[in-house]
Amino acid sequence: MTLMLSQPGLHDDPLTLARSLDPETLSRVIALRDWLVTGAARMDDPSDILSAFIERLRELGLPIDRAASAIEALHSEYAGIGRFWTKEEGTVVRYLPHGERRETVYGASPFAYVNRTGEWLLLDLEKTPEDRFPILPELKEAGYRHYLTIPLRFSSGAENAISFATRSPRGFDDKTLRILRLVMPSFALVVELRTTSNRLDEVLRIYVGDDPHRAILSGAILRGQVTRIRSAILFADMRDYTQISSTLSPEHAVELLNNYFDCLVPPIEDEGGEVLKYLGDGLLAIVRDRGDDTGGAPQAALTAATKAIRRVQAANSEGRFPVPINIGIALHHGDAAYGNVGSGRRLDFTVIGRDVNLASRIAELNKRLGEPLLMSKPFVEHLWGDPTPLGAHAVDGFDEKIEVYRP
Repeated sequence: MTLMLSQPGLHDDPLTLARSLDPETLSRVIALRDWLVTGAARMDDPSDILSAFIERLRELGLPIDRAASAIEALHSEYAGIGRFWTKEEGTVVRYLPHGERRETVYGASPFAYVNRTGEWLLLDLEKTPEDRFPILPELKEAGYRHYLTIPLRFSSGAENAISFATRSPRGFDDKTLRILRLVMPSFALVVELRTTSNRLDEVLRIYVGDDPHRAILSGAILRGQVTRIRSAILFADMRDYTQISSTLSPEHAVELLNNYFDCLVPPIEDEGGEVLKYLGDGLLAIVRDRGDDTGGAPQAALTAATKAIRRVQAANSEGRFPVPINIGIALHHGDAAYGNVGSGRRLDFTVIGRDVNLASRIAELNKRLGEPLLMSKPFVEHLWGDPTPLGAHAVDGFDEKIEVYRP
């Protein structure tokens, strides 16, 4: 029999498993479980948790030569995180992509098998046909003898798993399996806690940005709290988006916006900026002042804006949009203020303030003046060079006329 799901004692209750171990081994197993829920639970990097856990299992005498885990992720760029440990290389992290290919590969794997059955899967590789699972030829070629896969079920219902392999001639014996039965629930709990924490951190970062997500997690959740950040402010939007999108399906409109933002966001991030808010076909970003250096942030914002315009022009020439698009970018220098706005249990951590409003009004001048890039007087005062003045113009919401410049 090549698929061994129930070894003697494998499904015994924890008390029976504990009594089956000698006192010294039991004491060390208890110490490992204590470490998992204390020391490991405080470790920030899940890769460090896996490495340290395996090293402690090996110190207990478990002949582990290879381990791999796959944990679901809630991320826009990848579906899960795989961690692979070997004696020779330590832990290596791989990001598992979204898409049909990933589902096909996963569906044929031992990880999918144990999550479907809910059982541990132990394979004697000498007795298991290579076509049973796609990974088996690789394991056999590397000299592994036994391969054990264990489901890690989270309280959220997420299906994850971990595998161990050994080159030991004795394989994973009954004592090894009993020890693993005792420690794996604690390991799964720690992995779930760390994964949940990382997921919350990552989702908040994706939707509200780097600094706001840190502020929220640190406790800035009271309505009315405001944080001011002195910075260069970049406001960009697409010209005639309503007219362009009216002829597109929702799916194609989303594709248009994603391709458009792919032109804008990388230059901003490359120059040290942060996108604070997506506003339909526009975005609001800042580049923070660094101490007394008030010239570096505007110069970086101007560089980012120039690169973004060039990327849009290149995308137009390559036919990456349904029709050629034009953008307007406004640059200003002042305070970007974060504030908690809302009512009841629903708040929005949003960007507010006079300087943000002014940047958006200057962006409206782009179309009126036929200019792709405009800068305010407070912005150009921090620049080197001699920008071209375009006069003072009235804008909605401001009594005084606003002086604007082009590079």
